[in-house]
Amino acid sequence: MTVAGALAGCSGGGGNNGDGGGDDTPTGSGGGDETVSAPSEVDTYLNENDANGYDGSAVDMTGQDSIEVSVGVGDLGYGFDPAAVVVSPGTEVVWVWTGNGGSHNVISNDDAFESELQSSAGSTFSHTFEETGNYTYYCNPHSANGMHGAVVVE
Repeated sequence: MTVAGALAGCSGGGGNNGDGGGDDTPTGSGGGDETVSAPSEVDTYLNENDANGYDGSAVDMTGQDSIEVSVGVGDLGYGFDPAAVVVSPGTEVVWVWTGNGGSHNVISNDDAFESELQSSAGSTFSHTFEETGNYTYYCNPHSANGMHGAVVVE
C-alpha cells in the first residue's frame, strides 16, 4: 500500500481514439471507452449499497500500468468515477480527490488497503493490485450515502 501526497492537479483522460501520435495510455478517470458487465459479486455489492454512479457495468482499463479513479463526484460529491473498473494484475489504481463532498477515504472490504481521510483537491492514494479477484471498497463517512466502488482484477 502506498499513500501519496497532494498533486498539483489531476490529469485528464487520454482516451484510445487518437491518431497514434501521442501517449495512448489513458490515465484520467473514466479513461477507458469500453464497458463490460460487472461480475455478479461486484454487481450485487454495488446494487445492495446503492453505489452512486454505478449502472451495472465496469469500465475496462485492462492492459494499463496505472489508472485513476476520481473521489468525490456526483451532485453531492459522494461517488467514485468510475464506480467499477476492470484492470490487469500489476495495475496501480490511483484515487484522486476532487475536493467535493467533504472528507473521504477509501477502505477495502477485505482489509487489502485503506487510505486516510482527505479533502483537498488533488490529494491521492494508490494501491497496486497484484492478484486476480474482486475488490470492493467504500468511503467510511459516506458509506450510507452510496459511496462504494469496485476494482476487478482479471
